[in-house]
Amino acid sequence: MASPSGPPDGSHALAAPRELLPFAALSASYFAHIGFFNPYLPLWLKDLGYGLFAISLLTSVQAATRLFAPYGWGALSDHTGERVKLLRYGATVALLVSLALAASPGPLALAVVLLLMFTHTSAMMPMSEAALAHLVSRGGGFDAKRYGRVRLWGSLGFLVTVFAAGAWFEHFGMVHFAHWTVLTLLAVAASAWLLPDMKEPVAASAHKPPVWPVFRQPLVRWLFGAVFFHVLAHIGIYVFFSLYLDELGYSKTMIGVLWAVSVVVEIAWFYTQSRWLSGLRLSAWLVVCGLTMVLRMALTVGWADVLWVLLVAQALHALTFAAHHTACIALLSHHFPGRLRGRGQALYTVIGYGLPGVLGGVMGGLLSHAWGLVAVFWASLAVAVAATGCAWRVWRLSKP
Repeated sequence: MASPSGPPDGSHALAAPRELLPFAALSASYFAHIGFFNPYLPLWLKDLGYGLFAISLLTSVQAATRLFAPYGWGALSDHTGERVKLLRYGATVALLVSLALAASPGPLALAVVLLLMFTHTSAMMPMSEAALAHLVSRGGGFDAKRYGRVRLWGSLGFLVTVFAAGAWFEHFGMVHFAHWTVLTLLAVAASAWLLPDMKEPVAASAHKPPVWPVFRQPLVRWLFGAVFFHVLAHIGIYVFFSLYLDELGYSKTMIGVLWAVSVVVEIAWFYTQSRWLSGLRLSAWLVVCGLTMVLRMALTVGWADVLWVLLVAQALHALTFAAHHTACIALLSHHFPGRLRGRGQALYTVIGYGLPGVLGGVMGGLLSHAWGLVAVFWASLAVAVAATGCAWRVWRLSKP
């Protein structure tokens, strides 16, 4: 099998650029939804009168759905090859469910609405990534340049809405949060229905190659360990960062700007990553990203009241997220090829985002309730060190 970081080779022809445009549109609309929803959901819940622990529980619903939904949808998409039809179904149901947010549901009803909505959206990116990897890979190779050019549209979508929503909520308050949710999910559904009617080939035999022998390989286990701890270190950013900044006195507009900085550097990385990735082995990039995450958390916990330091910390997102994500996707494409692809991507979402999201959200809520929000970021710093240790083991095991 070709190296996942090397040039693609083999008989499978790469997709033409026009075939990738619908995936770019889906990425842009999906992350446009995430770009306003994830940063401002905690502030909306705070505006509704919820306490820190209740906010942490409700924001953890998204991560909870990633414990079961991605693998279920991924296994179904591997079995049927119908990733596009499943993407359309999930986007449409999520849109319909989101209409209930405008009715200002109570705590239990709100949790149910979020559960149903996230059950149908949390698997969209793994299925889209699996379909996209099929189009940008050949002979076991992974074309980082073509993948990055598609994925950067997701970052652009995130950038537009995180900045626009911040300015909007600063001026009008959080009262229109539900309307933003419906409109952005409408764009996601429209993009899903514009995807080409493609079906990946499925073998005539009902037999599916087992995924667990691959998962039990030491290198793969350490890879998932590195992913788990690395994303867990990010949970302080994903769930508590906006609340942290709000507590420090930053305006909603400045909160949007600080989120936007991280996305700008993310876009720059995705656009230029083919120049840099070949300089190191993918496993070495995991170590670099882990060390950078340690630095980012140290700056965030120690000097968050100094704006320029916080801007530097946010700029490190180019490595702590964008470079790390591409390295992981390329490694997964290498270890989980063909009919293993959907389940491999689903495992990445479950272990990398589901478990850390639930654990980080709940534990972060308890830490912040007991010792304040700064305690969450001290914990994230410690976890980033653990992630770097796991990444080092991946690098050691993958040495030629």
